[in-house]
Amino acid sequence: MHASIVMDNTKIGDGWLLFVDVIDLVKYYDTQTGIFNLGRQKKVRAVDGVSFEIEKGKTLGLVGESGCGKTTVAKCLLRLIEPDSGQVLLGGKDVLRLKGNELRKIRRNLQIIFQDPFSSLDPRMSVKDIIEEPLKIHNVYDSLEREERVFNLLKLVGLTNEQGSRFPHEFSGGQRQRIGIARALALNPEFVVADEPVSALDVSVRSQILNLMKDLQDQFNLTYLFIAHDISVVRFMSDNIAVMYLGNIVENANADELFALPLHPYTKALLSAVPDPKIKKKNDRIILKGDVPSPIDPPKGCKFHTRCPYMKERCTVEEPQPQMVKDHLVACHFFREIN
Repeated sequence: MHASIVMDNTKIGDGWLLFVDVIDLVKYYDTQTGIFNLGRQKKVRAVDGVSFEIEKGKTLGLVGESGCGKTTVAKCLLRLIEPDSGQVLLGGKDVLRLKGNELRKIRRNLQIIFQDPFSSLDPRMSVKDIIEEPLKIHNVYDSLEREERVFNLLKLVGLTNEQGSRFPHEFSGGQRQRIGIARALALNPEFVVADEPVSALDVSVRSQILNLMKDLQDQFNLTYLFIAHDISVVRFMSDNIAVMYLGNIVENANADELFALPLHPYTKALLSAVPDPKIKKKNDRIILKGDVPSPIDPPKGCKFHTRCPYMKERCTVEEPQPQMVKDHLVACHFFREIN
């Protein structure tokens, strides 16, 4: 599941990306405890040693409960926030070590589709200006070529030239997300992070946006990191799925294999929560007890042991290390006994 591809002679923007390779990514946030914030400083373990890879033209779905660290991973990959340690290799280049012009060049190939299509669009700018802005920032094309590029992008996402002169508040949620997708594609990126791109949309519109993203991926050979908490949506979009819990990836496998044979108890619980007409009895579902522990003071040993129905004494003292079962990664001491 994990291999580093080094390509020193590749060109940015010319088929340079073979793998997105993330190695031991760590991001902690400082916080204060106690009255008036005068107490002992502690750290929020948002991302605690995450590793995965995504093959060019494929989609990795990153799924987990709210607060598990999914969005922090995405922001670290794009250098929207700075991780504490780790590596993010894109085309053999460690994005976390790049500065100045090198970072600016590689950022043309890294784009993001945000969760809320309204708050991510400047209400004072027309749709044409919103989509054209990345082209201006990176000084791509002259004014006439930029205008043509914008109109082509509008057509690509199912909008018209006339709609380019309107403002975000004049569009529906689904249309605004189409605008966000067009903006993300303006610079011909190879890698796109989609952070909960349909969670703020009506159910009737979600399938349209998901199908659009799939069509664009096939057309432009895009590589996606698709983040969501709805595992059924992740399955539709993803080639592989990584399951995240309290800052760690606890399982990573091919999407079909993960649904057919989940190995980790947390993954089993997530799949059990997916609505299924075949499940008619409440007892057929796995109901997790208690709340997600605080990332400020996570449990010792396995972080999931406080909610795990298969917990044993070893789980309370020893953190499980990821193990490979063929191409299936799982971090659980007793996955063989419970499957």
